[in-house]
Amino acid sequence: MSYVLALDQGTTSSRAILFGVDGKIVAQAQHEFEQIYPDSGWVEHEPYEILTSQLSAAVEALGKAGVRPRDLVALGITNQRETTIIWDRDSGKPIYNAIVWQDRRTAAACETLREAGAEKTVRENTGLRIDPYFSATKIAWILDNVSGARQRAEAGKLAFGTVDSWLIWNLTSGTKHITDFTNASRTMLFNILKGCWDTDLLRLFNVPESILPEVEPSSGKVGDVTTTLGLGSVPIAGIAGDQQAALFGQLCVHPGDTKNTYGTGCFLLQNIGAHFVSSEKKLITTLTCGVGKQLEYALEGSIFIGGAVVQWLRDNLKLIHTSSEVQTLAQSVKDADGVVFVPAFVGLGAPHWDPYASGLIIGLRRSTQPGHIARAAMESIAFQVADVLDAMAADTKTALKELRVDGGAAVNDLLLQFQADLLGIPVVRPAQIETTAMGAAYLAGLAEGFWESPEAIRSLREPDTRFEPATDDAKVKAARERWHDAVERSKGWFKEHDARDGA
Repeated sequence: MSYVLALDQGTTSSRAILFGVDGKIVAQAQHEFEQIYPDSGWVEHEPYEILTSQLSAAVEALGKAGVRPRDLVALGITNQRETTIIWDRDSGKPIYNAIVWQDRRTAAACETLREAGAEKTVRENTGLRIDPYFSATKIAWILDNVSGARQRAEAGKLAFGTVDSWLIWNLTSGTKHITDFTNASRTMLFNILKGCWDTDLLRLFNVPESILPEVEPSSGKVGDVTTTLGLGSVPIAGIAGDQQAALFGQLCVHPGDTKNTYGTGCFLLQNIGAHFVSSEKKLITTLTCGVGKQLEYALEGSIFIGGAVVQWLRDNLKLIHTSSEVQTLAQSVKDADGVVFVPAFVGLGAPHWDPYASGLIIGLRRSTQPGHIARAAMESIAFQVADVLDAMAADTKTALKELRVDGGAAVNDLLLQFQADLLGIPVVRPAQIETTAMGAAYLAGLAEGFWESPEAIRSLREPDTRFEPATDDAKVKAARERWHDAVERSKGWFKEHDARDGA
């Protein structure tokens, strides 16, 4: 028997999933790790905790299945994107914690760049908007705030990477400093039309080129794992940022194919093929992954808080003990009774892009119950997805026929039915919702001949579950108008009040 191992390094946990040649999961393991909040709007991870949680999950998954490392044909990596790590090339030690994609500490720096007129250049070359979400300003912040870091970087002594690069560096004992096209496209430093690091953008963000990794296609062998790590000398043959991996895992390989991942955030991607399109509706254009070297693109709407709103109900309000309880609590009431929850805990992403927005719960009455808040929190996920799909349809001038979905919150039937009702189109959930890890496995397995083609993989898949819209347009219109009113009230809160308070 032979297998492909996918390392799925996420925002709140590291997972390892073992796949057989039939495309089914053989075993999996998951290890959570600490979320660090040093200041308001700051989010960090300890890089070695990322690494050890990922390695221990991999070893555990193999142990559960009784699979030996020599039975692994390939290893694929998918990772939380934009999260920024800088380490010393000689010692391999990070010089600062990983600054997570959710972190907003560079909001003021981004605003300064926008006011200086840099937005057009960034959009035309990277497909992105200037925002703290992406890696470039995070890199500059570390170099400017860690003693001696900029001098060491300019001397070629430091290495930058998104999480994939950090894992590969350690998996190969520091012999490989690489990333793939999809992760590079999220740094705000990579020219996605030319397929290379952009010298003008490096100058704009004051990032030395010497710290950057080499960029490789998403599918293809890049090196072997060091044998001392307990994984054998398995080839690393697939790399992709988590949302592009999920797009590939859903086999959305044709223009117009669209998926939404309900993870910590929500990430909606539509394959637009080999031609770059710049969004007029505040979406971003990003590179997709595939089995060849040709650059292909997707429109993306990034929602910062999706399933994380359920974690907030669990960890902050203590309304539930486990995330899976949210559906039962939400179903304890017939509707949200006018309560609207805007989960702008780290600002608003697409299509608003407001780093100063604040989380908001409005419509509270004496009669409001925990179930109403839970239902409004769950509905907030679907409302945000609907807003992004509206923007995407306006950009492409094409009506979507169905939305493919995956991610942890996609197990929630109540959420998916509400999503279908809001959109007025079917929502389609695959039998296997671990499509992010599946995408990484497919990329690695295709590179090593484990599978012949995406079409061969498609023939292995089990039937989907479809959620058809089942409510009237007037009700949907009223609900979305109430939602949009609440979103507008949440915008600019911290900017306005920080200025008023003299912060």
